[in-house]
Amino acid sequence: MKNLDKKILAYALKNALAYDGKAQQGAVISSLFHEGLKKEEVKSVIKEVSKIVGEVNKLSLEEQKEEFENLENQVHEREHREGLEELPNVKKSGVIMRFRPAPSGPLHVGHIIASMISSLYVKKYGGKFYVVVDDTDPKTTLKEAYSNIKKDCDWAFGNVYKYLASSDRIKTHYKYAEDLIKKESAYVCTCSSEKFKQFSEFKENCPCRNNELKENIYKWKKMLDTENKKFSVSQTSKGKQEVRDKKGYKEGEAVLRFKTPEGMKHPNPAMRDFPLARINLTPHPRQGKKYRVWPLMNLSVTSDDIELKMTHVIRGKDHKDNAERQRMIYKALGKEKQFPWTAFIGRVKFEDINLSKRKIKAAIEAGEFSGADDERLPTIASLRKRKYNPKVFERFAEQRGLTEVDKVISQKDFFEILESFDK
Repeated sequence: MKNLDKKILAYALKNALAYDGKAQQGAVISSLFHEGLKKEEVKSVIKEVSKIVGEVNKLSLEEQKEEFENLENQVHEREHREGLEELPNVKKSGVIMRFRPAPSGPLHVGHIIASMISSLYVKKYGGKFYVVVDDTDPKTTLKEAYSNIKKDCDWAFGNVYKYLASSDRIKTHYKYAEDLIKKESAYVCTCSSEKFKQFSEFKENCPCRNNELKENIYKWKKMLDTENKKFSVSQTSKGKQEVRDKKGYKEGEAVLRFKTPEGMKHPNPAMRDFPLARINLTPHPRQGKKYRVWPLMNLSVTSDDIELKMTHVIRGKDHKDNAERQRMIYKALGKEKQFPWTAFIGRVKFEDINLSKRKIKAAIEAGEFSGADDERLPTIASLRKRKYNPKVFERFAEQRGLTEVDKVISQKDFFEILESFDK
């Protein structure tokens, strides 16, 4: 890199002027990545960065300003932003944002990276930051996750307005499902998943799509098992006849689907009459056997976002299809104007570690690690145990901003950057 010392000095001065005269080593290194610094070169420059940052921090604000004017041309145009970029449509009351962790395993560094920026915007503008535990899949929900998520998020964010469990809001989800049925924007499909997949592949509408409103209401209640009892007669071991009532549909026999306006000819297969709710008879760790019909992500997220009056949502770019599905549901409900402003961010991908909650959980159960707080793991419990300051994740999120570009990095280099922020 040409003029390395000048660039380090320029970025250190720029950062210092943005933060009351105090430059941070991590911020300077992060800026140098935009100048072409490779992750494997961090070690070779970190000493010089530390030295120059120390010298800059000894200067007065006036001296820093004067020095920066002479070196401003060394700063990359893309790096003029310091701090969080402004969000549109912010009201005087602030913003309402959320983080929706799934309770299927320990939260890890990837969750902090993805959700910290939402927490920061609520700190910037005021408002409410919700943590909604996304626990509407009984098969993957872990009982211990509720307390663990609260402990992790209290440590990481420090500004959670309220903790909610989506499974506590099932009746609200049902209300929105029924509204969609009544508006003829949803229908109960009794085709097998294999058969429906064929309809989608050939861009043909499923016959269930033609159900009349009365029939969809009838079948929805049958899914819920609230009426439509059928009776069968069987022989007992003593030869006597016994009457048994058969209630509703069995698991896998029916699913509530959204009626996509374009039908099965939608160019994106993911949008073709996507599912909203299904029958799942697995006992839930929190709700037990109270419910048999469980909302899927797009129904639960949409109804929760509407009820909580979400104003801005920042999510991983892998959720673009889900965002589009949810916008469709808002529109079908006549609430399109309430759809939150949405941004997408890229992932931080580690070269040498798998951030799958399922795999981390499996490794712990197999005895490879002592628990979620094992210091070899990138979990929030481990970071807390290792005495990391959550502020370093704030600085990292602030530096990345609202970018859709993925960042590939080794675990070692990532934590070196965090430690430089802490210094």
